[in-house]
Amino acid sequence: MSFTGKATYTAGSALPEVAEDVSDLVAIATPHETPLLDALGDAVRPARSTVHEWLEDTLLPTTDTINDSTYADPLADTQFVVQNPGRFRPGDQIQTDNSAEVMLVTAINTGTSTLTVVRSYGATNPSSLANGLVIHIIGNAALEGDSADAARFTARTRKTNYTQIFSSTVEVSGSELAVRQLAVQDELDYQKQQRLRELLRDLENCVINGRTAAASPEGASSVRRTMRGIIGFCTTNKFVPGTGGFPTDAAITEDQLNTALRTIWKSSNGQIDLVVVNGQEKRWINAFIGTNRRYGENTKTFTNLVSQYESDFGVCRVVMSRWVPAGTVLLLDSSRIDVVPLSGRSFQYKPLGATGDRESGQVIGEYTLELRNENAHGIITGLTG
Repeated sequence: MSFTGKATYTAGSALPEVAEDVSDLVAIATPHETPLLDALGDAVRPARSTVHEWLEDTLLPTTDTINDSTYADPLADTQFVVQNPGRFRPGDQIQTDNSAEVMLVTAINTGTSTLTVVRSYGATNPSSLANGLVIHIIGNAALEGDSADAARFTARTRKTNYTQIFSSTVEVSGSELAVRQLAVQDELDYQKQQRLRELLRDLENCVINGRTAAASPEGASSVRRTMRGIIGFCTTNKFVPGTGGFPTDAAITEDQLNTALRTIWKSSNGQIDLVVVNGQEKRWINAFIGTNRRYGENTKTFTNLVSQYESDFGVCRVVMSRWVPAGTVLLLDSSRIDVVPLSGRSFQYKPLGATGDRESGQVIGEYTLELRNENAHGIITGLTG
């Protein structure tokens, strides 16, 4: 028997008698995640000034470079010029790159930057000296009962960044606050949450890509104060395919990643534990395991994901952030990075005075990046795939 009662489709196309069925959920399609900020976590201390500074120091260097292209006999000459004679002391055992020969420094002429050495010290086999060779200082042997050497030390350096104000205005009319909203209990609170998501997104972007003003970076009446980001700080360990002996591959390879990690390890005591990339670069890293996968006849899941890369130079978590520029890989020691709020200026809502039939305010925060020992981090650029 056919249905004879009234149905929804008998109410007409506009359905004037049927209540709307709207899900109690507002879906947000715009990207707003902040994976790098999540990986770094909150700073343990705030900044105390809009000009944020910290001190860095180094140990006395143990390498130098030969600056001499004239030899009577490069296998036997006992004097040669170096770039930085102040790094050496009589009694230093030294060795050039890729050489088995050990030499003993007996005298240093700082005026001419010349070292006098004993060749083939300890019956080691002699190697040819050449301009540009790197010299490694193995260690110094002091004479028993000798007077103390002149004191040597390094000077601490002061590094600087600037706080940047992140602000977004919220304004909701009295009527909008009074009416019943679909999927939203309080329109003002909802707008605060939306603006906060946007500002956190912008903060992560600035932490990666931000730059300070060339003139008056501390800010002025007509100069906005901006922070320097990670890419702006990283200058020592900057790797470009095909330059400086770095592998030429257009897409990131395991050889490139290991070369960069080894270079950073050699120049600092940093421990790279974060590899931050964009989507395409993440796919290239996932491809590291492509030739090593094995599947049985009952395997139902195809996995192509590298979330952690472990090498001789550390265990690195691979973080994908859409704000990293294309063709770029960031190699970071997270223990030396803090995203620091100005004291009392973490993200917060600040009500503004009423000027009419509306509620208004600002979501505001002020932050800077503290990146310590930039030579403990690295960046690979120029990848094209």
